[in-house]
Amino acid sequence: MKHLLNQLFEQQLLNHAEAREAMLRIGQGEANAAEMAAFMTVYRMRPISVPELAGFREALLSLSRSPELGTHDTVDIVGTGGDGKDTLNISTLACFVVAGAGYKVTKHGNIGVSSTCGSSDVLAQLGVEFGVSNSVLQRQLAEANICFLHAPAFHPAMRHAGPVRRELGVRTFFNILGPLVNPARPKYQVAGTFSLELLRLYHYLLQQTDTRYAVVHALDGYDELSLTAAAKLATPTGEQLVSAADLGLTTTTPEELAGGKTPAESAKLFLAVLDGQATRAQRDVVTANAALAISCLEPTFSFAEALAAAQESLDSGRARQALTRLVAAI
Repeated sequence: MKHLLNQLFEQQLLNHAEAREAMLRIGQGEANAAEMAAFMTVYRMRPISVPELAGFREALLSLSRSPELGTHDTVDIVGTGGDGKDTLNISTLACFVVAGAGYKVTKHGNIGVSSTCGSSDVLAQLGVEFGVSNSVLQRQLAEANICFLHAPAFHPAMRHAGPVRRELGVRTFFNILGPLVNPARPKYQVAGTFSLELLRLYHYLLQQTDTRYAVVHALDGYDELSLTAAAKLATPTGEQLVSAADLGLTTTTPEELAGGKTPAESAKLFLAVLDGQATRAQRDVVTANAALAISCLEPTFSFAEALAAAQESLDSGRARQALTRLVAAI
């Protein structure tokens, strides 16, 4: 590990093989806390390269536990985190909307590291169990159209870095990696990024895969389609700038998207949205992000058609039903 750190301290980039080696060493417990902290700090001070990101991703996927779902025809909606916005759990809510619309969702998530409440925090409050068997995950996907893959249960390699990440308490390259290492390896993905630079990094990396994707970054800093400002959207066909008005929606304010201050408050907000008690801003932002996912799944749909499918899922109660079925399918 020290020879790799020396390269980094000398401002050299790692190639794909070296990046893979570094992540394997961290994932297999061969790096001490000081080495991991130094390694993470490097990538707070300079951008990560595409070969480095690809090497890290390959290593973590090789060390992950497979859920053995029998299909990769699923979608995930996930943000990098680290945007410091502390919104309601938009991506996770959008996943239930997509499931309610009839599509298979393999949601990958974790507890909040740089935010108040991550997807695992809120779903635990709602009765979703982690660490379940693969057969339970298969049943959840069949009966609820969604299963939840709690990152620590599928990435034992990450446990070595977990304490260091928590002590640092800031965004690290693991936030960058999280959306790219879903152990279900879904064919479709919506990924939100905390910066324009990272959007392009994801775009370059995902272009090298067979994933049908949409990468989104709101220009005022959100790692999702927040509707608070124009957003850059990258797909296999290129990049475009979109506003709420372009999508047939109304611009929102940061205050309208605020999340709970605790997991319990976040869970209450979560249920309010699924139970049809959302404000216009909450409904719009959740269905807009769900529509991005549906657009990936249905490339012939216009955004308006994808949005209508998402709105119908939420308004009909089918998104809420997906949560009920997920919790029950144990």
